[in-house]
Amino acid sequence: MFQKLLSLPVNKSVHGKEVDDFIIYIHWLMGFLFVIWMAYFLYVLWRFRATRHPKADHTGARTHASTYLEGFVAVIEGVLLLVFAVPLWAKIVDKAPRDPNTNKVRVMAQQFRWNFMYPGPDKVFGKQDLEFVTVDNKFGQVLDDSNGQDDFFTLNDLRVPAGEPTIFQISSLDVIHSFKVIALRVCQDAIPGISVPTWCVPLQEGRYQINCAQLCGSGHSNMTEGFLTVQSPEKFQAWIAEKAETNTGDIGGFE
Repeated sequence: MFQKLLSLPVNKSVHGKEVDDFIIYIHWLMGFLFVIWMAYFLYVLWRFRATRHPKADHTGARTHASTYLEGFVAVIEGVLLLVFAVPLWAKIVDKAPRDPNTNKVRVMAQQFRWNFMYPGPDKVFGKQDLEFVTVDNKFGQVLDDSNGQDDFFTLNDLRVPAGEPTIFQISSLDVIHSFKVIALRVCQDAIPGISVPTWCVPLQEGRYQINCAQLCGSGHSNMTEGFLTVQSPEKFQAWIAEKAETNTGDIGGFE
């Protein structure tokens, strides 16, 4: 009901409902504050009108009612932060799956496109050092690492399996970007020189636009050319095998 009332976008991830619920709680609080403060504002206009108080009273308020109300609001905000926001952050960000077989994708944002790196069928990335990042080696690969021989790259084409967790390791080649897939309720800043993980479990197959949620330059709107495709696990594994076979040794230096 409230999702429709707030016109929230369709949710296609496991943790999306919790994110939506938190947004709804915040709107409830903001609505409550709006009603209370507007009522108080109208009361003050009536109670202290000039016809009733032709002479100003410089003493001011003689009660602590406003202090108590502000304290009550602070308690509600504390509950939202400690009971909802922090546990949700810990669940979505801090407690990523630790299974070594979990699907992983490296995301390298760039003005004005999205570069993606996959570990190939063995699900093991080659070594990476962000100090090695250049235009010709966008992911900072350690080129002599044998684990990286089946790694491959895509441009603006991100694919993940439905019903399985995927960890996105996000960084940036130039300025601060923000990797956002609205339908999956995923949003994480991409910061140069730092690899920041986030993850989700897509619910069903589909194709969803990738947005940059941080103004990143004159071509910022071009960041919407990237798409995330959720496939069945079987189709996803077949795609991984096909891309690994046709890997020509590119190290992510495409334009």
